[in-house]
Amino acid sequence: MLAQRYLQGDTLDSGEMDKLNELVALWQACLQDISWFLRCLNESIARQGNAENKCRGRFWEGRFKSQALLDEQALAACMAYVDLNPVRAKIAKTSEESNFTPIRQRFHAATTGKQPNNLLPILGGERKAMPKGPPFQLDHYLELVDWSGRQLNPQKWGAIDENIPPIL
Repeated sequence: MLAQRYLQGDTLDSGEMDKLNELVALWQACLQDISWFLRCLNESIARQGNAENKCRGRFWEGRFKSQALLDEQALAACMAYVDLNPVRAKIAKTSEESNFTPIRQRFHAATTGKQPNNLLPILGGERKAMPKGPPFQLDHYLELVDWSGRQLNPQKWGAIDENIPPIL
């Protein structure tokens, strides 16, 4: 109410202004906190999901997880994990057919020779004086994702069928 009164042009006494300043500082701190944001996002999605499924409880087990990617191997593994999510969930048969993933755009780049504007280009080559981008070759990365997607994992639903030709 203090913020609404202030925004309407009402005059606030010094005690009310002090309280409003405290609230503004709290709101600014919250808006800069990823944990607070994800908690709020989780709550609204959980309420909607629980209403649709007629159930109760947490929607996600945890708000978020963070893992440091300390070397090229970890970076490649993380990228491949993201790119293979639709295959593992049986939403797509192959990684290059999966919508809304970088691998589809990278596959298109490999076939047309044009790098996607919204992704860092996979440039490969030596580390010395290398421009910004993942430090491995595009064709090697595409083969890695294709090979990984063909591996059967008992904890995942899907894999790329062995009868489908390789990505390259």
